[in-house]
Amino acid sequence: MSHQRDRTSTDSETTRVEALADEQAAEALDSSASVDPFLPFDDIESCTGQIVTLRATVVGILCGILVNASNIYIGLRAGWTTSANVLGAIVSFAVLKRSSSSFGPHENNIAQTMATASGGMSNVFISGIPALYQLGLLTTPAKDFVRLVVLTTIGGYFGLLSIVPLRTFFIQKASKDLNLIFPSSFATATTIRSMHSAAGGEKLARDKMKWTVVAFVAAMALRVASIFLPNVLWSWHVFSWIARARISTAITKFAVAAESWGWVLEWSPAMIGSGFLVDFSVACSFFAGAVFSCSEHPSPRYWLLWPGVACTLAVAFLELLCQSSRIWQFISSTMKGVLQPLLYGVSDRPVRYTEINQDGDDIPEKPAPKPEIERWMWLPGLLVVILVAVMVMHFQFSMPVLEAAVALVLSLCMSMIAIQATGATGLDTTPINAISKVSQIALGSITRASGASVEAAQRLNLVGASITNIAACQGCDLMGDFRVGFLLGTPAHLQYAAQLIGTLVASLVAPAIFLLFATAYPCIISDEARTCDFPAPTVAAWRAVAVVASTPDPSIPRSSIYFSVLIAAFSGLMVISKHILYSLGYHRLKAYWPNMMIFGLAFTLPNAQTPTTMMIGAIIAAVWRSKSARRFDIYAFGVAAGLVAGEGIGGTINCALSIFGFA
Repeated sequence: MSHQRDRTSTDSETTRVEALADEQAAEALDSSASVDPFLPFDDIESCTGQIVTLRATVVGILCGILVNASNIYIGLRAGWTTSANVLGAIVSFAVLKRSSSSFGPHENNIAQTMATASGGMSNVFISGIPALYQLGLLTTPAKDFVRLVVLTTIGGYFGLLSIVPLRTFFIQKASKDLNLIFPSSFATATTIRSMHSAAGGEKLARDKMKWTVVAFVAAMALRVASIFLPNVLWSWHVFSWIARARISTAITKFAVAAESWGWVLEWSPAMIGSGFLVDFSVACSFFAGAVFSCSEHPSPRYWLLWPGVACTLAVAFLELLCQSSRIWQFISSTMKGVLQPLLYGVSDRPVRYTEINQDGDDIPEKPAPKPEIERWMWLPGLLVVILVAVMVMHFQFSMPVLEAAVALVLSLCMSMIAIQATGATGLDTTPINAISKVSQIALGSITRASGASVEAAQRLNLVGASITNIAACQGCDLMGDFRVGFLLGTPAHLQYAAQLIGTLVASLVAPAIFLLFATAYPCIISDEARTCDFPAPTVAAWRAVAVVASTPDPSIPRSSIYFSVLIAAFSGLMVISKHILYSLGYHRLKAYWPNMMIFGLAFTLPNAQTPTTMMIGAIIAAVWRSKSARRFDIYAFGVAAGLVAGEGIGGTINCALSIFGFA
């Protein structure tokens, strides 16, 4: 009896401690709302000791590799990728904090930076690179592996080295004027801060990690087991079941039509997790696009591909146009704040201060601190990368030197626009693929004017835009990491070192994972495959833009052209209306306004499985948030990240099983 009372008392005390820890952690998370996002946190101790450690490097790189594999898997299925910033922060804290009490927020930041850098550059392998193979412009991923590694390396390091001199401008000088909060980076920094400073931070991080691991293992096990029992564990043909029931003639006809349109319920943990991560309006837009496309035509990959591309292009250009005043302000600020120091070295001149005491004795002059990342750390490397990039594109991809140089200039310009778009308040995602299409159209205009053959024009179009994609992805992700380091007070040159290491890892890992998927599923790189486990919507869009930009008379059905014009006009009207209403103060409409970019993306999918499963995930998330908003805010991201990464790794395991003949 006494033992029972003691155990009950202990359980009750544990429950009170957990509740207190949750309250303190929630208070720490809520306090971020009152923090000035443009100033470093004032409650983080200064960085001391060695923070670029072997343990942080290993954990960060392993986390990045997992995210890289997951991104290629998810990207080939749904058309987008995610960053490893918050996941890297949580995983490294949960793994390393218990092993060493000296593991602090700055070393945590280094591990997170390693994860982000080594988990990047996968976007081009779900878009431009497969499009090159589908158009017959490259041989095979196995034969081209070295070329793919070299292309990824020069793109990644160009993206990194070209944005390093812009760090001070984006993070300190112009961040407040341009309202560059970098929401994801700010969330990462506040997460690291709360885990290290709140009384219940360590326990909260371990709880997050526990649910992340549970979700990861469950999703991975389900994906691996599903290849042996696909119709039981993965795909439920609900409308086929209804048709077999023969309830009535009308219902049976509808069910047969729905089944032929691809309305199959697919229990994808990654898509359910994605529904947790995106806004509810985004999931609704994706699902609405799938409903609209499948009800209009039974073959969205062909007839509706062009309206989908037209919709995404119209949205991309009009979003840039509506942001033109801010972009012009950004360009003029860049000219004044960045180019002048680069040309004349104003920022590197030592500023000297003279202090005079009351006795008249002069105090020795004291030079101001040197820049955190000095010019010698990045300028020689940037010059070498530019030279190597031009040579590689010329000799390996038959790209003229002038057009290779133009591609690099476009990469830098598009990277800066991507950074501005990501950092600005109110923009949900980095418009990497939209920006890459701008590069495609610009390069297509140049090649068409030069009289190049169709094959050469398509190759130059896709290779140049791929460089833009790689550089913009890596540059944008790593500028966000600089933002995290600025808020936490991490020395920038140490973050830069971590980024250099992580970029090298990603340059090797991303092509290797793509090779694995392309070997196991040849339909990814084949234009002749009628069915494929990976719809690859962004590949279809990139290929379509390359064909239109390089072919004098592309074979597009006239009815599809008319519908493309109509849907592009409607999408443009929605974008303009949104910005007008926002300027009038109706920001509350953001939660309900349709996302026309994702609406158009759904047109490029061959079936509605992906949008349907994401919609289910968004509904689950909405119900969870309504029941317990605080617990949703604390645990939802970890669960979602585990589901996405688990299915990605499970899909990678399935690739290996397929190659060895076990699946």
